[in-house]
Amino acid sequence: MKKIIAGVLAFSVIVTIFVAVANGGTKYSIFCANGKIEVEMRSLEKMKSARGSDVCLIKEFDYSSDAENEAGKLGGKGASCKCN
Repeated sequence: MKKIIAGVLAFSVIVTIFVAVANGGTKYSIFCANGKIEVEMRSLEKMKSARGSDVCLIKEFDYSSDAENEAGKLGGKGASCKCN
């Protein structure tokens, strides 16, 4: 029984490490870009390059669903926003 528990624990640790490495620190971000809310995987620098200087980062998340849910609380994608 102890070997089974140890095996399951080792497997869980390996899977967790694999997911973390595979994810590579990807962040899902909510941006205000040109007065509209957007959810993207891009960095702030890449968003400014793509959308111009009127871009600000609102919040970052590890999971897409969390970013989407938070964007919904702010009015959803495409809702009006302002950079301070």
